[in-house]
Amino acid sequence: MKSNEKINALLQKEQYSFDDLCVIMQILRGEGGCPWDREQTHTSIRNNFIEETYEVIEAIDTADPKLLREELGDVLLQVVFHACMEEEAGVFTIHDVANDICKKLIHRHPHIFADVQADDAEQVLANWEAIKSDEKSRITVSDKLQAIPAVLPALMRAEKVGKKSALDEADYAANAEEAMATVMMLTTQLAEVPAEQQRQLYGELLFAAVTLGRKLGFEAETELTAEINRRIADYAQLEADLGGKDPSQIPADEISLRWQRLRQIDKM
Repeated sequence: MKSNEKINALLQKEQYSFDDLCVIMQILRGEGGCPWDREQTHTSIRNNFIEETYEVIEAIDTADPKLLREELGDVLLQVVFHACMEEEAGVFTIHDVANDICKKLIHRHPHIFADVQADDAEQVLANWEAIKSDEKSRITVSDKLQAIPAVLPALMRAEKVGKKSALDEADYAANAEEAMATVMMLTTQLAEVPAEQQRQLYGELLFAAVTLGRKLGFEAETELTAEINRRIADYAQLEADLGGKDPSQIPADEISLRWQRLRQIDKM
């Protein structure tokens, strides 16, 4: 079907499907299509994928189903966009992508599609990781650690490294109490070492704090995000309490008192 015929067929519809999305992308990227869409590459829209993914996360965090529906569509567009580029190059299509993920899901759920036993979610995850390691020939722990994407946010990456490294005992963090002791020890050392050693020790302290959170059952990325949001809200309240006055023009001791009072309310 020629592009004009495809466009006319699309314009007659009131309800669209996934296949229609793929057709629209082919039209946009095809001869006589959109100049901007036609000149994009995997690299040029790389950050778009990241941004759209974070917007999905924001919709989840704010429990906004309307926004979630919209942002999931934007992520789906990115998937189709990248697949369309590869189809143009004759490498693979969106149908190959769907085929591969279907095969992966069937293979990694042997407790559903085969005769493997898995009585709880923990066993399911253990089976998944074992199958994944076998598929990708990740034999050693180092193989698994190196496979963790380097572009992950550092807190998330630290948590994954901690989980997969099995070095908790060596890090004096077999449980939450020992993890807390490690954080306190590193905090003390940070104040005592020469300045040139503080950078690395600070990194160790951050990693230890992530480990402590994991031992307490907290996700560092989630909890730090929540704390940042609380601080922003508290600062907005501080400015509101000052009635439009510039906080930098208020005596430091008064600002400190007001701030501590706001933070104390957060903890009540």
